[in-house]
Amino acid sequence: MKKLTTEEERQEILRQYRHLIDVWTTRKETKDLWDVRKAFRMAAEAHKDMRRKSGEPYIMHPIAVATIVAGEMGLGRTSIISALLHDTVEDTDITLEDVEKMFGQKVSRIIDGLTKIDEISDNNSTAQSATLKKIILTLSDDVRVILVKLADRLHNLRTLDVMPRNKQLRIASETLYIYAPLAYRLGFFAVKSELEELSFRYSQPELYEEIKKEIDAARSERYRYLNDFMVPIRKALNEKGLKFELLINEKTTYSVWKKMRRLELPFEQIYNTFSLDIIVDVESEDESLECWAVYSELAKIYKPNNKRLRDWMSTPKANGYEAIHTTVMGPQGQWVAVHIRSRRMQEIAQKGYAAYLKYKKQESSPGSLELWLKKTRELLNENDQNDESISFIDDFKQDLFSDEIYVFTPKGDMVSLPKGATVLDFAYAIHSDLGNRAIGANVNRQVKTIDSKLRSGDQVEIITSQIAEPQEEWYKNVVTARAKTKIKAALKNKRKTYREAGEKKLQEYFSQLKIEMGNQPVQTLMKELEITSPIDFYYYLAMGEIGKEDIRRILLPEEDKSRWFSSLRIPFINRSSKSSASDESPVTQKTGKVQEPGKEYLVSSCCHPVPGDNVIALELPSGRTEVHRTDCEKAIQLMSVYGRNILKSEWKPQEGKTYLALLHITAKDRPGLLNTITEIISMKYQLDMNAINMYSHEGLVFIDIKIFVPDLLTLKKLISSLSKVSQVIKVVRTF
Repeated sequence: MKKLTTEEERQEILRQYRHLIDVWTTRKETKDLWDVRKAFRMAAEAHKDMRRKSGEPYIMHPIAVATIVAGEMGLGRTSIISALLHDTVEDTDITLEDVEKMFGQKVSRIIDGLTKIDEISDNNSTAQSATLKKIILTLSDDVRVILVKLADRLHNLRTLDVMPRNKQLRIASETLYIYAPLAYRLGFFAVKSELEELSFRYSQPELYEEIKKEIDAARSERYRYLNDFMVPIRKALNEKGLKFELLINEKTTYSVWKKMRRLELPFEQIYNTFSLDIIVDVESEDESLECWAVYSELAKIYKPNNKRLRDWMSTPKANGYEAIHTTVMGPQGQWVAVHIRSRRMQEIAQKGYAAYLKYKKQESSPGSLELWLKKTRELLNENDQNDESISFIDDFKQDLFSDEIYVFTPKGDMVSLPKGATVLDFAYAIHSDLGNRAIGANVNRQVKTIDSKLRSGDQVEIITSQIAEPQEEWYKNVVTARAKTKIKAALKNKRKTYREAGEKKLQEYFSQLKIEMGNQPVQTLMKELEITSPIDFYYYLAMGEIGKEDIRRILLPEEDKSRWFSSLRIPFINRSSKSSASDESPVTQKTGKVQEPGKEYLVSSCCHPVPGDNVIALELPSGRTEVHRTDCEKAIQLMSVYGRNILKSEWKPQEGKTYLALLHITAKDRPGLLNTITEIISMKYQLDMNAINMYSHEGLVFIDIKIFVPDLLTLKKLISSLSKVSQVIKVVRTF
């Protein structure tokens, strides 16, 4: 890239600033323009001696963030000024008082929120739960803090190529784990899609390029198909006198990859990598009728798949999104996804929260997005404010970012729950006492257990008992943060009553073992057992789950050096640092540790990486270093929390080691099939098999095989050979 002179840089900065003003579409009165100009000059002066990693003047970054805020998010003066100044308080001599004096309290509060999020994010490796908490608090205060932060993250991803690999992985995983779901929840679908796409590109570059090449190769043919597909639709809608627009929508590489992985299908069998949007120009009071009229005309032309019909108009998504989604059978036996929206719905789909608020002013009742923001406040107030664990993030992500189902009370009131919610989740959503006393439910007038999963449209009446009380097993039967928090609180209150009995037992054990009673040995026991709460510690003592021999082995290791505690299983203990090792099967433990000078790598059992995979090595607070595939969900979670611990050095497995791989084979059920498959594995490739599981159904046979392989190349050759067996339909590597 050509190095610019000082004057050329100045001209480019002014050009980018003028572009910002051009894409700003909300109110632009003289005072608004003057305030934005003041903010630009203030930021330019503050950052004048600073440069980005790419070498360009730092001021280009806040201008780019402000341009995203104005042009792609549709926000106005306050957000644009905040974007221009978002790094000044943290990185320059400008103070919040300076900002408030010049631009007012709203801008100052937004920049203060952004600065605090950045301060938390740049802190230690356990900061991500604190970051998410701050984000949620900010959502309930001024959502514009998060909108500017999303724009900041998007521009950082667009320029991520100048960063080292370990930082690319950290930023990409954090984005996939927190920021992309947040953008989706706030209705910024285009921002969410680009955040995912760029994160995928940097976390798995080879896979990204491979799928992108497939999409590019298929584009011209699929466009031709959709253009032909649209001809009768356009004719029918014109005859009805409707004003409309037809748009071809191309799926992102990331969304195609997710579908390929979920369905275990190759690219050529993913039918809806392109979809059709039908946008109807109509007054808002008539839009529902007109959209259904379009659906009716579409159904006359192409046969719809009723199982794929989704009515997001009657029940909008929590981010305000409204549409009719359907899938129809087009010419040549190809399914085509079609989305029908009004112009208002289209603007909300594109500009998210900003467009939602624009149209929300016309209504009096709270919309779905306001209800969701209210829910975030309730969840945060109910959760343990000191909980810094990964489970905190997971619980909130489940509640706030997952797809929803809608169920009804006996009186017909609608309750929104995350997908996968159970009867017990519903009970706690109504009231904590109802949850604590629940023993079952009448779901659509049929008796169901408390662990039964609910579906949209279910009507639920909880059955209670006065003698029922929360049990430890209940924790496995719920997915919502509210239910988990209430169950934990109930169990905690119950366990408090056992403290005296637990202390008495501990004194007895210490006396018998001739250990002096004191705070230090108690802390040592709790640390080794990974128990963070004294309430839990004394409860387990009282219940006999911690005994004298356990104490002997920890506090008197010279008498017994066995690592007894790795097999202990106690609910609600934070095992984030040791769970991966303890959950490994004996087989993976046998081959999973790789020694290097000064470092021991533990090959994870969640994704079973083999040499040649795209992997990361991550050092955890325990000191153990885990190797994961970069597309592993657990790896994305861990990187988002401990991303600064990603090691720069590559994982170099020892020569002669083999690694566990799992294959799932779908084939026609014919005699001799299993013999053919095992012969290829053991004779042709001379690989050891660890386990085979096989079952058949209606002429098909499904085989799961665990195999030890030396590297990815050997595994790929094996998959290719197995795929060529005449009876075999599909061979997929699974986690």
